[in-house]
Parts: sequence; structure tokens; C-alpha cells
Amino acid sequence: MHKLNIQIATHPLSKLGSVPFSHGVLLPYLAGYKRPNDKIARWIACGDVVQLQRGMYVLGQPWRLAPVSLPLVANMLFGPSYVSREFALSAHGLIPESVPVPTSVTTRRGRQVTTPLGMFSYAHLPLPLYGVDLRIELNPDGTAFLMASPTQALCDLVVLKKHLQASSKKAMRLFLLEDMRIEPDAIAQLNKNVITQCLLAGRKARQLHTLLQCVEDMT
Repeated sequence: MHKLNIQIATHPLSKLGSVPFSHGVLLPYLAGYKRPNDKIARWIACGDVVQLQRGMYVLGQPWRLAPVSLPLVANMLFGPSYVSREFALSAHGLIPESVPVPTSVTTRRGRQVTTPLGMFSYAHLPLPLYGVDLRIELNPDGTAFLMASPTQALCDLVVLKKHLQASSKKAMRLFLLEDMRIEPDAIAQLNKNVITQCLLAGRKARQLHTLLQCVEDMT
């Protein structure tokens, strides 16, 4: 392991760590090459560099000592965007299930992006609802990413979830407590002001109003 650490430290790209980087970031490392793209292609072929999409890369194993932050990759792959919905709810501990696919929202057209690190999902959210309550979350290595607060993530999910009726308090309680398995105490701690702001945007207003009533009942 000590020998491996020395190899990592002396690799020309080791300073890039686990953060995704652009084609332009690689060019200073290739100043002595007449055909730098050929060298990049060789790095990709041997696994030193992993291409996430055209013009965006991350170091391959074992050259990165820290895990790649999937939420950070999600932010950088397609923007403007922030991590939300099921992935954020799981990260905040509101739902018990682990969510392997980072779910994000964007003001642009929704899409799914498949990379060697896995799939990343983006759903379109109208601008008045976008980013009402966001947080900058820190990774252990000091890098940061943008993620919805627990309340924003739940509002985004309610707005974007297809075929969600939940226009009565009974139906909304079933959705929250049984379908999503959110604890009543966690529901009581949701930010009513954020729900109200999302409600005033006019999208899925009936469902968001019912969500607000359920939070008030449990507070």
C-alpha cells in the first residue's frame, strides 16, 4: 500500500483528486505533446482517466484516494441543476431507502445521463419553483455540492411525481407515511414557509396545500 501511495503521489494528474475536471484542465499537463488529445485517449484507454461525457473527466482508480462525490458529479454534468427528490430525501435521512441514482432538477429540459459512474436523472422544474430552499453540502474532502433542503426536496417530488393525486389529507398522509415511509417527527419539522412559497408558484397547488395541512396537523 505504501508503494501504491507513492505511485499515486507522483502521477502527473494526482493533484486533481476526485473532482471532475474539464478538457481544458488537462491541457497544461500536455504542453509538451504535439497531439495532446492522443495522450488523453491513451489515459482513458488505460484507465488513468475516466470520461464522464465529452469534455468532462475524473481520475480513474487507483489514482484517486477519495471516492468521487456523485452529487457533485450530478451538479457538474448538467446545469443549472441541484440534487433533489428521492436522492436528497435519502441523504437527509427522511426516507429509509438508499437511492443509488442521483435525482436532480433543472430549469432545462429533463434528461438521463449515463456515465461509467452510473446514471444521473434530471427532471424539469419551472423557474418559479426552482431553488426555493437550497443548501451547500460539504464532502469529506472539502468539495461542495448543491442540494435541496428536506422540505424543498419533498416539494419537488410532489410537484414532479407522475399520477400523484394526494389532494386530500388522508391521501397525502398515506403517501408520506406509507409510500415514502417518512417518520411523523420528520414531517413535523418540515419548513412551512418553504411549502407556502412553492404553493404560491401555482404548480400542483392543491397537492402542496394538502402537504402544508398535513405538516400543520403534525406540528
